[in-house]
Amino acid sequence: MAVDDEPKNLDELCYLLRQNPRVRRVLEASDALEALRIIRGQDPELQQRIAAGLPAVDAVFADIQMPGLSGVEMATVITGLKDAPALVFVTGHGDHALAAYNLGALDYISKPPNPERLERVLRLIERTSMATMAPPAEEPADEEVIPVELAGTTKLIPRAAVRYVEAQGDYARLHTAEGSHLVRIPLAQLEERWGDAGFVRIHRSYLVAMGLITELKMATSGYTVRVGSGDDAVELPVSRRHTRELKDRLVRSPKNNWGHR
Repeated sequence: MAVDDEPKNLDELCYLLRQNPRVRRVLEASDALEALRIIRGQDPELQQRIAAGLPAVDAVFADIQMPGLSGVEMATVITGLKDAPALVFVTGHGDHALAAYNLGALDYISKPPNPERLERVLRLIERTSMATMAPPAEEPADEEVIPVELAGTTKLIPRAAVRYVEAQGDYARLHTAEGSHLVRIPLAQLEERWGDAGFVRIHRSYLVAMGLITELKMATSGYTVRVGSGDDAVELPVSRRHTRELKDRLVRSPKNNWGHR
């Protein structure tokens, strides 16, 4: 579904979507209320999808700034649906990228959209939909990506590439092998979301990918952990309140046999 109150922009987006071989059908709405009416309406195909436990539509491409119900307000309704479609914001304002992510958007596209960028987003939607529909595996694929603004360009950082996260006020700095990236997400929120993905809190300022911890040692000021190996390894402090839990988790970690000796 494409949603935009400006006819020219809506026509352009619909045209590009229909030209892409991944897209079978495009629904149009000139504002957010119309989009919600269509999703909740009596369209036979949409009703069949809902009855089968699928989202009414696979994705909603929505403008952010619209009269009446804005794209942001529409996002709160869509993401609250039992079977929510992927949400992609289409905006002329690049500074809305982080806001879009915090609202649960899968991605965002700058105006005017181009076929290459649209293709990347459609591939991401396709992978996300397949992961949702597939039966759970023993080790689920790590699909989450984090949009990061770099000199006017949005770069998508896979969670699997993050070695550790450092708190910086209401922001968090993601450290990868290639460098670091500042995102407007509190560390506590990432701790809650990424706990099941193997990230562990070791300090009020640090969240670490536990699978990358290669050493835990006592220092003069307390414990520290070594993350990674070789020249790229870093040493981070472990606070006293997190030491016991970290030791227990390392012992129980399936990558070693410490708990069975």
